[in-house]
Amino acid sequence: MTDSLPHRPHEAFAGASIDTAVIPTARTATCVRWIAGRDRSEPVVFLHGNISSSLFFFPLMAHLPRRFRPIALDLRGFGGSDPDPVDATRGVRDFSDDVLAALDALHLGRAHVVGWSLGGAVAMQAVIDAPERFSSLTLIAPVSPFGFGGTIDAEGRMLAPDGAGSGAGMVSPKFVQALANGDTSSENRSGPRALLRRAYVAPGWDGEGEEELLAGMLSTVVGPDNYPGDVARSESWPFFAPGTRGVMNAIAPTNLELTDLVEVEPKPPVLWLRGNGDVVISDASSMDPAAPSRTGAIAGYPGPEVAPPQPMIAQTRAVLDAFAERGGRYREVVIGGAGHAPYLEKLPVTLEALVPHLDGAEKE
Repeated sequence: MTDSLPHRPHEAFAGASIDTAVIPTARTATCVRWIAGRDRSEPVVFLHGNISSSLFFFPLMAHLPRRFRPIALDLRGFGGSDPDPVDATRGVRDFSDDVLAALDALHLGRAHVVGWSLGGAVAMQAVIDAPERFSSLTLIAPVSPFGFGGTIDAEGRMLAPDGAGSGAGMVSPKFVQALANGDTSSENRSGPRALLRRAYVAPGWDGEGEEELLAGMLSTVVGPDNYPGDVARSESWPFFAPGTRGVMNAIAPTNLELTDLVEVEPKPPVLWLRGNGDVVISDASSMDPAAPSRTGAIAGYPGPEVAPPQPMIAQTRAVLDAFAERGGRYREVVIGGAGHAPYLEKLPVTLEALVPHLDGAEKE
């Protein structure tokens, strides 16, 4: 980060000063947060997940050793970045192209990249499009390379040609309304705080930093061009399909396909981190319309033989296995007692896996 950037210091976090700037790039205005005083250290770029922002990475950034230079970006429509529309027909390339443009604006020729959930898909796409820009790739509970929802086997075969069961229709309208209203209540079981406690973390989380995390969630821009996107009707169960706009449609299997990761050259080393209690990215995701807990809510369910839950973990493993067969290498680390955001719940264990991965990549 250069001293010429206009920025404002953020509050100190775990003894580290975290600064913020909104920078112009060739594509948009991107909000960037970084640890002050590490301009000469090795850059590590963090990409957040859906319904969140770079605020989620503050604990992990603050505890990285000083030899690393943590830089967190807000994706378009989240945090302090511009609320530009998302063209879902490009998959997540609106996001990944923004990331590459931000790296250019920050004069970062090469960096490590860490992507969580939606950010994992964005990181994979960025590596596919510009592998020479990345020293390593870390995926934390990433969206499957075949998208979120609407597929039924490890090869990514779709439930229906139109992507039925994926896209913005997966999201509860009650939740969208609560998010748009800035609802911070504990009583609303369909609100953002309930989602944080129920889906992002495993039972027993200590709640540290909950208000800051909730603020990051509430920074999400709501609408058909952003979150969740527009909804199309389908003749196939569960009777909705992806539209062409917005975040959830960008990660639908009709629009997102990241198996080209297998062929990239050079191949960055990959670390895949996930919590064993993740209910979002799972072979039995509670957000999948075909999850046993949800099938009764939508009439006409054709049964698990036709519409089984999406095997998200098996899909990611299949692609990374193929990546390894073609000369790459990856390590899968399952963190016990953690949910969708293991870096929040089990920070020391996350660091035990992440730091050697970053160090090892630099020695190659």
